[in-house]
Amino acid sequence: MMHPFRALASARPLRLLAIAAASAAALTACAPVVDVTPAKNSADAACAPMMVALPDTIGEAKLRKTNSQGTAAWGDPSLVILRCGVNVPGPTTDRCVTVNGVDWVIKEGDPVWTLTTFGREPATEILMDPDKISSATVLADLSAPASKIKATRGCVGQEDLQNLPTSK
Repeated sequence: MMHPFRALASARPLRLLAIAAASAAALTACAPVVDVTPAKNSADAACAPMMVALPDTIGEAKLRKTNSQGTAAWGDPSLVILRCGVNVPGPTTDRCVTVNGVDWVIKEGDPVWTLTTFGREPATEILMDPDKISSATVLADLSAPASKIKATRGCVGQEDLQNLPTSK
């Protein structure tokens, strides 16, 4: 007959192994914190209302933790990166679209597109790959939070310029 302490001692390593395996599984299920370089003006207080209004998901991509103020990321790996406090875009010939009352300047890269709010200070920048997530979905989901930063001007298109009164 085995001594009761010896039986307990032989069961102990198995229990520790089971706990270690469960802990390892739990740790691998957690997505790591996303390393995002903050924008120059990421600490601007005007970013705060937008940051707290960000959605928990964009499409199927879930919001993840980032390591810097005024930033957010969705998806694992990241499909969408947001940075508040970037340089405010000036006049541009780049395409500008209005989504839910927010103007966005679109710079199409290969593969990453940069979408920047226009007419809002501080400006917000979104980096995303349109082959991996729809730009329409991203802009629809992020325009409401971006509208928390007051607009001071809007995009002007070619047709708007043609309709301006001329001075004589």
